[in-house]
This record gives sequence, C-alpha cells and structure tokens, in this order.
Amino acid sequence: MHKFEKRILLSPPHMSGNEMQYIQKAFDDNWVVPLGPNVDRFEKDIATYLQEQEIYPIATSSGTAAIHIALRLLNLQEKEEVFCSSSTFIASANPVMYEKAVPIFIDSEKDTWNICPASLLRAIEEKKKTGKIPRVLICADLFGMSARYDEITDICNSYGISIISDAAEALGSSYKNRKCGTLGNYGVLSFNGNKIITTSGGGMLITHSKEEANKALFLITQARDQAPYYLHSEIGYNYRMSNILAGIGIAQLQVLDSRVEARRNVYSSYKNYLVDTPLIFLDEPEGYRSNRWLSTALIPDNTRISASQLIAHLNEYNIEARRIWNPMHKQPIFEKNEFFHTESKPISEYIFQNGICLPSGSNMPDDTVYRISEIIKLAFQ
Repeated sequence: MHKFEKRILLSPPHMSGNEMQYIQKAFDDNWVVPLGPNVDRFEKDIATYLQEQEIYPIATSSGTAAIHIALRLLNLQEKEEVFCSSSTFIASANPVMYEKAVPIFIDSEKDTWNICPASLLRAIEEKKKTGKIPRVLICADLFGMSARYDEITDICNSYGISIISDAAEALGSSYKNRKCGTLGNYGVLSFNGNKIITTSGGGMLITHSKEEANKALFLITQARDQAPYYLHSEIGYNYRMSNILAGIGIAQLQVLDSRVEARRNVYSSYKNYLVDTPLIFLDEPEGYRSNRWLSTALIPDNTRISASQLIAHLNEYNIEARRIWNPMHKQPIFEKNEFFHTESKPISEYIFQNGICLPSGSNMPDDTVYRISEIIKLAFQ
C-alpha cells in the first residue's frame, strides 16, 4: 500500500469559511486590540452554547491563562498544595508552578482515563494526617471524555475543595446533559489550533458569578485600578483575547455541533474498520457524550507490536499519530511531587505505555479513515 502523498495530521484546524467576515469587520472598525465587539460577542455566544443560567465566560489568550486566573481567584498561596490530574498535558499543572505552589498528582481510572475518585480519596486521607487538605483540584477531561463529576464533586464538597474543570479538550462534550466546562467551580476551555474549534490561540475561563468575572477581567488586563492615570495595586497579566481572534471564534462556534458529529463519526469508523484488530477503544459510560476530539485506543500487553512501533509504522505512510499523555508524575520537573494511586500498576502509566492517538480531523473523509485503518491492520499481520 502506498503512503499518503500529503501528510495526514493528527488534528488540523478546520475553517468554516465565515471567519473572514468577522476579521474584516474588526479591521474595518479598527478594533485590532485585545478587547472589542468580537470579544464581547464570543463570550456571549459561549454562554449561550453552554446552556447554564448563571455563567459568565471571560475570553483569554490561552487555556493555560484561564487556569492561572482561576487559581488567582481562589487566592492560591506560595507553597500551598493543589490536587491535579496526572494524565494530562502539562498546561494543566504549570499555572500551579507560576504561583510557586505545589501540584499533587492523582491517578486515572480505566473507564474515562480521568481522575480516579478512589485515588483522590486516598490522597485526601493522607493529607488529613498532615492537617492540611488542599483547597483546589484541577480535573482534566481527556480527549473529550468527561471525568466522573458526580463522585468527584461529592468528595470535593465534603472537604471544601474547589474544582477547576479543565475542559480544554472537551468543548462540545457533556456529562449527564451538562456541558463540559460548566461542571466545576470554574471551567476552562481552549481554542488552540489543534482543538475541535480554534481561534488560532486562545481560551476561556468559565465563572459562575458576575463578581468573579469582573475580577478575572481586571486581572487579565494588567490589573489596572480605577483612576485618571495608570495605578496598580496588585499584579495583573496580559491575558485578554484579541478582538481579531475572537472573530475567528464566533464563526468557529457556529459550526461546533457539526465538528463534534464529524469527529464522532471518525471514531465510529475506526472502531468499525478495526474491529478484528487487538486495538481496544474507549466506550462512553452511560450519561457521557464525548466530542471525540481525538480517537484513541489501547494496544493490549503481549501484542506483537507496541504503541511506539505502531506510531513509527504509521509515520512510514506519512500519517501522524502520537502517544497518550506522559503522566505528570513521570515528568522530570515533577519527579519529587507526590502521586496517589490505588492500582498496583497506575492506570495513567498503563495508558501512556499502551495508548495511541489516531488522526481525528473533522475534515477527514471516511475513505481516508478506511485507508488508515487498512495500514494499521498491516502492522498487526
């Protein structure tokens, strides 16, 4: 079988065709700054999409910035500990370090690959012995699959722990008919170029009160006090989204539902075409609806090829694939940080070693999915 002439990317941006009208409007009106009508509208459109009564989105320069501001709103202190998903991209944990605090990592569970409630309870029990239970949990929703929020929220409410729901990969997903990004005390979305919709670069902080939204807006615009001159009484940041990029977001959000359906179809096709291979695909538990941002699968132990070998095989055919996130507790920068798990073999380590992310673009035709699947089958022969 011949390799693809043009490289098949993991998750390329997919433009709707309507973005330029909002960009042009920003230029025509000279709104080429990090505020303006497009930003205001994008925030309102996100609020409408998320379908929550008390919700106040604030557009930021990145999802990472949104997490950082959530930590500032929670008044995180230097050396304070924060519970955090271990199986996630490092952007979930980095803002904790910005505040010179200490991330404590929690293992995954096998049904969603997200934070394991039992491991979280174990961490809390251990921290109770020190008399200092962390006040904050950063909970990532991996690859579009929601975490087990009923259990996690019950645990956190029992111990006064605030949840930052990192839904950077899960816009368009839902848990028991509630949209991901709304399921914590704060929510975080990402519009990076590889996400299900994009603003090139950008994010959104989801708050649940007007007061907190105003405080967030104050912090992301350099914390400038009300005065007839430049006056600053606390540290702020240049984290506001550009009016031009927000225009891209307005057009992208209009096609989000179709992008979700397209990626779900890609996942279904892979699962159907590869049914006779050893690959194990992660099904949706009851009450979950994933956007299938990336189609992922596990290669069981004792299979003739590893995840790395399958990725190398696909690369020979000009197809991009990658490993599942390398857990945070295995990163050199966090080698001294605590990690809590309940399985003898941590789930986050297993899915990293055995997992693979397949090309999942919403603009990828089904015959391409079929051809990729046939190339994957060759690797198992």
